[in-house]
Amino acid sequence: MSQSLEPLSRLMQTLLDRAEQLPEGSYTTKLLRGGPEKIGGKILEEARELIEAADEKGEEGREHFIYEAGDVIYHTLVMLAYRGVHLDEVASELARREGTSGLVEKASREK
Repeated sequence: MSQSLEPLSRLMQTLLDRAEQLPEGSYTTKLLRGGPEKIGGKILEEARELIEAADEKGEEGREHFIYEAGDVIYHTLVMLAYRGVHLDEVASELARREGTSGLVEKASREK
């Protein structure tokens, strides 16, 4: 991995701060005030755009896909901030699942 994940941690902290302070004129504040319905709508919209971009060819298509992935991640982080969940908690959950088959993990939740 050539790029540090530090920018994600900084963004997460900014979003958590915004969720606490709700500064006027902030796009994040607008999303947070809209709650899960507004934030979730944006996640769904951006996820659709990501899926469409995944099929685009060439370097331009790849760059568009990366851009859309950033949008999905940003809006997902806003939802985490809305819930007061830090990215580290999600990382811990993923670490807990590491080495476990996704099919096995899913089956354990269906009981």
